[in-house]
Amino acid sequence: MGDGKQENEVHRGRRGERIAEWADGRLGMHSLVKANARKVFPDHWSFMLGEICLYSFLVVVITGVYLTLYFHPSMETVEYRGSYVPLRGQPVSEAFNSTMHISFDVRGGLLIRQAHHWAALICVAAVLVHMLRVFFTGAFRKPRELNWLFGFLLLILGMFGGLTGYDLPDDLLSGTGLAVVNGTIISVPIVGTYLSFFLFGGEFPGDDLVARFNTIHVLLIPALMVGLVAGHLFLVLRRRHTQYPGPGRSNRNVVGLPLTVRAAKSAGYFFLVAGGIFVLASFAQINPVWRYGPYRADQVSAGSQPDWYMGVADGLLRVMPGWEINFWGHTLALDNLIPLLAGVGLFLAMGAYPFIESWVTHDDREQHLLDRPRNRPVRTGLGVAWISFYLVALIGAANDIIAIRFHVSVQSVTWAVRVGLFIVPPMAYAMAKRFALGLQRRDRDTVLHGRETGIIKRLPNGEFVEVHEPVGQEQLHVLTQHDQYQPMGPRSTGTPETKSAVTQRLRARLSRSFYGEGAQIAKPTAQEYKDSTGSIGADGQERVQHRKGIAAE
Repeated sequence: MGDGKQENEVHRGRRGERIAEWADGRLGMHSLVKANARKVFPDHWSFMLGEICLYSFLVVVITGVYLTLYFHPSMETVEYRGSYVPLRGQPVSEAFNSTMHISFDVRGGLLIRQAHHWAALICVAAVLVHMLRVFFTGAFRKPRELNWLFGFLLLILGMFGGLTGYDLPDDLLSGTGLAVVNGTIISVPIVGTYLSFFLFGGEFPGDDLVARFNTIHVLLIPALMVGLVAGHLFLVLRRRHTQYPGPGRSNRNVVGLPLTVRAAKSAGYFFLVAGGIFVLASFAQINPVWRYGPYRADQVSAGSQPDWYMGVADGLLRVMPGWEINFWGHTLALDNLIPLLAGVGLFLAMGAYPFIESWVTHDDREQHLLDRPRNRPVRTGLGVAWISFYLVALIGAANDIIAIRFHVSVQSVTWAVRVGLFIVPPMAYAMAKRFALGLQRRDRDTVLHGRETGIIKRLPNGEFVEVHEPVGQEQLHVLTQHDQYQPMGPRSTGTPETKSAVTQRLRARLSRSFYGEGAQIAKPTAQEYKDSTGSIGADGQERVQHRKGIAAE
């Protein structure tokens, strides 16, 4: 009996080997895994932000498939006969009826629906925070410009994916938001009305709104996002990963964990992210459509608030004065057009910045070491200014709620936001740049004079001084490894003013604003460091301390 059992196990093992060989011959998985198994990925908490994007997106896809099985994307009117008593007998659309059915009658439906919504919010937030991490550390530089564009497009698609999904239940809150969207679309000169009729299938709200948004939300946007995620992951595997500066790290190597270990840790992290989303969905209610009721064109939901990622657009619309002008016989609704252009410009500036910086610096080298934000004061200031503009506009999206909660005039809140949109970003830029320069000065002082120990000693003349301790090689490397770009000089006088010369003059001016006087602190040179530390000998440490004005006993 024992020999027969052993023969069966051997037979099954050989059959498994044959299946594996057959699959490897067709797919080449073994050679692919073997080629990438030795890849090394740096281990830092900030790199987890990208994984949150991926894992929350997977939760969105999985829960979305479940919801699709029960959702009916139709605006045909039916009578509600579900479990929610206050709405029984009310005429509702099939979309709203199926949403109520999912929420109250499908087992686990409300949990899945709320997890889907929370995962979408977290996904967009993680993409934005991940892009900000990439921005402040300069991870967008060559050869990762395509990665930046992929991330930027994922952010835009995620925002519109959330917007289209938010409108599918056909409730009063989503209908109010769609009315705002329609007003913004028709404010576009010449083509606005045509775009509105095409999107809504006729005059707003039309009869095909939910069906068309469902196609965009379920098929078009997810397909594009899956393609961008696949391209992003391919580029990450194709190119070495960026890493923070440190001993033994350079543009020619990567210090971190092998792919197999990283994959095991990432698998556990996926379950943490998914579990956190479902815990949040279990205890934090979101989008209770039964409280809003079905959408009706003659009603508006009071206190309506969009999801946070659309708050910047809603805030700009709310604080814009009701301006209109006549131009060539056409009425231009500036109260919608200007906020639209401002919002589009805000995000286009974000997407184009890496190419602007590359043009200014003329740096064509491959960069695999990340910047410390303090070492790029202008870039850091611009990023903080961008965030401050976004946050001020987000406050504007809640001007009515703020006015009610704090018992102030809504006009006062609106005017505060209007002023803040012009005042806060420049102030934020100046403060962030100043903080970065201050940190650079402290780093320079630390390199030249050592680290403050907190030990106070008294000199023979009665003076009290603080003892400084020379920094170690590891910290010294971190403080001095960064490159400092030199600004371009002004154009020589007497040369003809051509188009190329104008471009060069603009480039030189931008270069001086990025890396000229007042934009960075010169890091210590080797000679300055040698002069500050002195010679090394048997009594070298005491002479070093004396030259720094530190008491020697």
